[in-house]
Amino acid sequence: MARTRRRRRRGRPWLRRVALALAAIPLAYLAASLVGSLIPVNRAWVEPDRGITVYLADNGVHADLVLPVRAAGLDWSPLLPRRDVAAATSDHRWIAFGAGERRVYLETPTWWDLTPRTALAGLFGGERVMHVQWVRDPTYSARAIRLRPHEYRRLYQSIRAEFAPGTSGRPARLDHPGYGPTDAFYAGRGKASALSTCNNWAADRLRIAGVKTSLWSPFVNGLVWRYREAE
Repeated sequence: MARTRRRRRRGRPWLRRVALALAAIPLAYLAASLVGSLIPVNRAWVEPDRGITVYLADNGVHADLVLPVRAAGLDWSPLLPRRDVAAATSDHRWIAFGAGERRVYLETPTWWDLTPRTALAGLFGGERVMHVQWVRDPTYSARAIRLRPHEYRRLYQSIRAEFAPGTSGRPARLDHPGYGPTDAFYAGRGKASALSTCNNWAADRLRIAGVKTSLWSPFVNGLVWRYREAE
């Protein structure tokens, strides 16, 4: 009996260490996200007085980039025709772009639909898909960013490059009804995970465009705080 008790006592410190290590992972993630959101890239960038305005839509968890359908000689409609959705009209002159993990996007129309399996896919990595929504009024967005024409063109090209092409050469639309009558899903490139979230994706597009943004911002608040409020 005495030997058995000694063995149990020796095993307990290892259990504590494992528990502490597991508890430290989310704390380290939160700390890294805070530091990453405070460190800027493209720090010399200053918003111009005139230019093309784009928006950052924020639902408290996820950020979308909202761009005009036509601007700076670039047009989204040949690549993403309105016929891909049920009810987009000529009044929908803006498009919101988001990127996320396939299961999280397609299987969770509301957060109440989130399952442990889907959450694990979002954390540890899965196929990235693109979400596109046609918008009438972009001022529902939380933040606005004014870009120079060459910055806007870089943003446009960086978003376009994230779509995986189908047999027609256009972005490959997924067989999914979307969340409503004005949105659709398309095949994307790469993987989405806890290290490469939807908000990191939006920040990376702004970084490529040359805009001052956060180094690493997996949470939406770590991204949108840098920009002025939308009017």
